[in-house]
Amino acid sequence: MKVFQEINSPLRTIMTPGPVEVDPRVLRAMSTPILGQFDPAFTNMMNETMEMLRQVFQTKNQWAFPVDGTSRAGIEAVLCSVIEPGDKVLIPIFGRFGHLLTEIAERNGAEIHNIECEWGTVFDQQVIIDEMKRVKPKVLAIVHGETSTGCMQPLDMIGPACRELDVLCIVDAVATIGGTEVKVDEWQLDAVIGGTQKCLSVPSGMAPITYNDRVEQVLSVRKKVEKGVATEQDKVDVQQPIRSNYFDLSQLQDYWGPRRLNHHTEATSMLYALREGVRIVLQEGLNERFARHRFHEKALMEGIKAMGLTLFNDVPWKLPMVTCVNIPAGVDGDSVRMMLLQQFGIEIASSFGPLHGKIWRIGSMGYSCRKENILFVLAALEAVLIRHDASIEVGKGLQAALDVYESSNLVVN
Repeated sequence: MKVFQEINSPLRTIMTPGPVEVDPRVLRAMSTPILGQFDPAFTNMMNETMEMLRQVFQTKNQWAFPVDGTSRAGIEAVLCSVIEPGDKVLIPIFGRFGHLLTEIAERNGAEIHNIECEWGTVFDQQVIIDEMKRVKPKVLAIVHGETSTGCMQPLDMIGPACRELDVLCIVDAVATIGGTEVKVDEWQLDAVIGGTQKCLSVPSGMAPITYNDRVEQVLSVRKKVEKGVATEQDKVDVQQPIRSNYFDLSQLQDYWGPRRLNHHTEATSMLYALREGVRIVLQEGLNERFARHRFHEKALMEGIKAMGLTLFNDVPWKLPMVTCVNIPAGVDGDSVRMMLLQQFGIEIASSFGPLHGKIWRIGSMGYSCRKENILFVLAALEAVLIRHDASIEVGKGLQAALDVYESSNLVVN
C-alpha cells in the first residue's frame, strides 16, 4: 500500500486575479481551536463578522453575512432566492462572468435578456438603463469587476435607475470588494456578492453577501408561499417557494439572525479566516487600501510599458487590481507562464474565450499587492521573455517601477 507523506506545499508568489496569497494573520487565525457553532464565543464572532462586513460593503443593511462555499455559491444563493421561473432577468455581458450569471439564472427558469459589448470595453450606463426600460425585467444582474478582461463597469447611475424602475439590482462584486469602492448604499444596489479569495486575501470557501429590505421582501413572500400562508396579493407577486434548501436566503437569515435556527454546520475555520480578513481590511482603512491597490497598479503598468510591452486594458475603466498584458507576436504565452512558475515560483494567468492565448492577466490583489511582488514579477517576466527571444527593452521595466516607488510620498508595503 502506498504511503502518503504530509503536505509540503511549494512556496509561490501568486499574481493571478484570484486566488491570491493569504495574509499570514489569516492563516494564523485558521489554526484557532474549533468551537461549536452555537457556543456563545462563536456566535459573538458571527455577529462581529456581520458588523465588519457592513463596513466593508459600505452599507447599513441588516443582512450582511457569508454563504458557505466559493463565490459562486453566493451568486447562486442570491439569484435562486430571488428568481422564479418566468421572471425576466436582464444581464449585460462584457466578459466571462456575465455568461456565468446567465447560466445560473437560466437554471432557475428565468426569461433571459442579454446585451453584450466587446470584451475589453464596458457599457455606457445609459445603454443599460434604456434596455431596462424596454425589457422591464424583475432583476438586473451585472458584474462589477470583470477579471477576464480587467475592466470595471460603472454602477453609480444604474442603481438609482433600478430603484426608479422597480428593478432589483444584483451585483457580482467578487473581484472588487476590499480592493476598490463598492458603495452599496450610495449606489442603491439591492444585493451584492463578494469573494474571499481576491482582495480580502482569505482562502476560497466563503462568499460574503449583503442585501436590503427590497430583496428581503421577496424572500418573505416566497417563504409564505412555501408554508401555504400567502395572501392572494402575495400570490400575485410570487407563485413559487425557493427551490434550494442550502442556498435559501430566508433559511440562512434564521441561522445568522438572533433565532440561530440550525441550518447547516458552520465552516468554523473559514469564519475565523473571514473575520480576520475583514478586520485587517478595516484596520488598514478602506481609502488607504484602495489607494494601495492603485499605487502598486501604477508601478506595475509603468514597468510593463517601459519594458516595451503593451497593455490590453490601459483604459479609463481599467480594473485597478488586474493588469492585462498583450502577449508579444511570436511568443508562446503558455510557455512564458510555465517558465515563470517553474523557475521563479510566480503564477500569472491566461484568459478565456476570445482573449485566450492573446493576453496575460497579472493580479495585484490584497496581500499579493506588495512592492516586493511587483518588482519580482517584473524582473522575472523580463528574464523569461529574454529566454523566449522576445523584443523588449532590457533593464527598463524595473527602473520605471522604481521611479514610481521613489517619487511617491505614499508610504505603503
